[in-house]
Amino acid sequence: MTAAADTADAVVVGAGPNGLVAANILADRGWDVVVLEATPNPGGSVQTAELTRPGFRSDLCSAFYPLGIASPVLNALDLQRYGLRWRHAPDVLAHILPDDRCALLSRDIGRTAESLDTFAPGDGDAWRRCYSEWQRVRDDLLHAVTGPFPPAKAAARLVRRLGAADMLRLARMVTLPARRFGTENFRGLGAQALVAGCALHTDLGPDSAASGVFGWLLAMLGQDVGFPAPEGGAGSLTKALVARLIDRGGRVYCSRPVSEVLIARNRAVGVRDVHGELVRARRAVLADVPAPTLYRDLVGEERLPARFVGDLERFQWDDATVKIDWALSGPVPWRAQEARTAGVIHFDADVDGLADFAPARACGRMRERPFWFFGQL
Repeated sequence: MTAAADTADAVVVGAGPNGLVAANILADRGWDVVVLEATPNPGGSVQTAELTRPGFRSDLCSAFYPLGIASPVLNALDLQRYGLRWRHAPDVLAHILPDDRCALLSRDIGRTAESLDTFAPGDGDAWRRCYSEWQRVRDDLLHAVTGPFPPAKAAARLVRRLGAADMLRLARMVTLPARRFGTENFRGLGAQALVAGCALHTDLGPDSAASGVFGWLLAMLGQDVGFPAPEGGAGSLTKALVARLIDRGGRVYCSRPVSEVLIARNRAVGVRDVHGELVRARRAVLADVPAPTLYRDLVGEERLPARFVGDLERFQWDDATVKIDWALSGPVPWRAQEARTAGVIHFDADVDGLADFAPARACGRMRERPFWFFGQL
């Protein structure tokens, strides 16, 4: 692309999904928006490329998007007009236990309930009750999760909808570990493993505080909307966001790393890239980059309050995840038949195994048999 204009209403540093969504929202308000991306391609972790063999396309990082398809923010962008198509496997999720028994999560709640009843009769009905509770709070909770922080408006709507007693029950559930949530609601290992395995998508072990609500959230989203993937790979989501932004007059410039956020009178007024070129911002500078990068490298600690700089010292990166891409000659011949129709597979750990995994990783050790997330679509 040609060089960026030297002035815009808003400059967005980083063309990851959050930066692109923010740029689209501002463009919808009539703002002139410029996005500067350091790497050769937009998308951040939401990209697709040939990583194994010619013709085999793999997602670089994230691949399945239950929160994406359910997000009120993304849905308001109407990305289907720009080529985004969601694709679903026949079933959502299979959790294979070490003894090869398998708990199945399907968008058909009858299939889910039938699977869970094989572990403990009555767990299917318990799952239906959990899903009914989810439907009561779904919209307000999704607005709270995907909207501005703190989610004061969404929380107020939840209080009005639920009343004081049920709101206190929800508040208690938010604090529960996934193991406790599972044993309080289900008798069998199948449903308990589904919830605990979903919690680990957020890197929270089954005994971690608040892991229960995250496991419940992802499990209920799976029941509600599935774990879909964009047709053509995760990069299709990025392409739709970029196309929509350009359609509204926005500009995206790649291979333009920003070296400095310009500050005047304690306000961000633009950026300088590594080539020395300036892009001034009439109204705002937004940054879709890690917090230490923004405040230490782009803004500079000398411009920040000492207390805030001290807070940065406590910033902690999440633990790493190892990802392997395979080019397969055919479908995986899972011994557990239910796994053959699921888009996402958890395998080789029950709840106790998941509990062993989390502290071992926190201590810098790996279990001899790691816990696997497997995507097939």
